[in-house]
Amino acid sequence: MRLLTLVLLLAALFTCARASTDTPSAEALLQQMQRAYHHYNFELSLIKVRQGTIEPLRFSHAVSEESELSHLIYLNGRPSEYLKRNNEISFFEAGSDPYTLSGARMPGFWSAVLGMNLEQVLKSYDPVVTGRNRIAGLPVQVVRLAPKDPSKYGFVLWLEQASGLLLRLDLIDEGGNLVEQFMGVDLRIMPEPSSWLLALDKVTLPRAVTTEQAYQAPQQELGWAPGWLPKGFRVMSTDRHPLVGTGEMVDYMMVSDGLVDVSIYLSAPESGMGEQLVRQGATSLLRLLNDHKVEVTVVGEVPAQTAQRIAESLHSLAKGVRP
Repeated sequence: MRLLTLVLLLAALFTCARASTDTPSAEALLQQMQRAYHHYNFELSLIKVRQGTIEPLRFSHAVSEESELSHLIYLNGRPSEYLKRNNEISFFEAGSDPYTLSGARMPGFWSAVLGMNLEQVLKSYDPVVTGRNRIAGLPVQVVRLAPKDPSKYGFVLWLEQASGLLLRLDLIDEGGNLVEQFMGVDLRIMPEPSSWLLALDKVTLPRAVTTEQAYQAPQQELGWAPGWLPKGFRVMSTDRHPLVGTGEMVDYMMVSDGLVDVSIYLSAPESGMGEQLVRQGATSLLRLLNDHKVEVTVVGEVPAQTAQRIAESLHSLAKGVRP
């Protein structure tokens, strides 16, 4: 009887040990996701869901001997598509001339997750494996990025089990409620790059300019700063430039935690202006007139109350300097 009990105990311990090694850590799964994005030739059809609206997209990737190519296209409504060729991204949007930026990031939160600096992001988010599921008919590992600061959204990533490719991305609020979602509906992994993507590698694109060259006064000292930012955020860029369409000069600051970017604008106030808040899924756009009679606009994937707190915390760094 003692021998049987010992055998059963050892078997149970072996089973638990094996189960614990079957599932990699959350950080290892995120690293696999980023390696997979750069390694595989694939096309992913997905939908973006926010506030009851659905936008279909297609995200494609190819690796050739000369280049790494990524292509994102919105399939409905106003034509918008983006091509990343190595370190250069070309923007094609209806109503604007196409242009190419070097060293920029492809727009959209889906691309931000794929290109995030994982070491920096994990300083302000706790990664947790939450289980397994199925997306687009494929088994997935589910990883949650829980913010260490409750003033930010959390994220749930659904990673295809065999390849590690990202198939679904949820943005959730402090209560765990879904705010915005990217849902993959069809994944095709191919042994060779798509011929149409390889063809795009040969086309002539607008001459690339660096992100610094895109602004008239890069990294200009503005004389003001936010007094409060969510944990992990820091100032990434500052400048003063005219707004497209109006020519009005604005002070601009971009802050980021490595995953979420928030833009802050200061400008002369409009007559009769009142506070304005617009929310589109996870994105909040807040405009207000601060105590210094300066119009403040905050835009980014943060809760509305966080945008409000950032706007109200702005202060001048020297006497007599706005705001």
